Amino acid sequence: MSIKINCDMGESFGIWKMGLDEQVMQYIDMANLACGFHASDPLIMDFTVKLAKKYDVILGAHPSYQDLMGFGRRSIPCSFEEIKALVLYQISAMAGFCKAHEVKLEYVKPHGALYNDMMKDENIFKAILEAVSSFDKSIKLMILSSNKNELYESFTSTYGISLLYEVFADRNYNDDGSLVSRTLRDAVIDDEKEVIKRVENLKDKGFLNTITGKELFLKTDTICVHGDNEKALDFIKILKKVL
Repeated sequence: MSIKINCDMGESFGIWKMGLDEQVMQYIDMANLACGFHASDPLIMDFTVKLAKKYDVILGAHPSYQDLMGFGRRSIPCSFEEIKALVLYQISAMAGFCKAHEVKLEYVKPHGALYNDMMKDENIFKAILEAVSSFDKSIKLMILSSNKNELYESFTSTYGISLLYEVFADRNYNDDGSLVSRTLRDAVIDDEKEVIKRVENLKDKGFLNTITGKELFLKTDTICVHGDNEKALDFIKILKKVL
């Protein structure tokens, strides 16, 4: 199985700095670029697109709820049309910077609460699909891989959109394929050796072990890693070699 590394990037804002974009970009395959609603600004968007182009990284838009104060981690009740419009607005802005620098926007990965809500609410999922489809049907949508993949594929076929399946190697999974809630102690795996072992199993055998030890087979196009501290940078380098 060929698996790519994706990472949230371009999340600085004005004089406030977030992440280690310049160090991390050269080790990842796919960059999820903030579009100004949860983080980033026009100068940051422009700079990060140029940085991704320099290292030949696949570019994706990372739209969110309009929530700078909460970093896009708060659910905001929105109508179907509001979701469609806010996603279309953000991917259009990011695509504009991509066009200016002669690179293509390849995919969309919703951020934070919008990502979580998309996976729980069919109406939100379809609103995002409609936004992407109306803009460019060649752009893919990244979603959380689970045992509901066939259901989501049935939705995307209506809109002519392809999916990218994402797995979190450092998060524990329930037997039904959902992520263990962050409110629980064992939600996140901190042991780097254990995470690397999980990535190797995904790459070679196509499964992760759930919180109970069950083998959970998942379609995996990409693994999400977070690159906002020095330890994470070392981990990304190791993971790049593994993959």
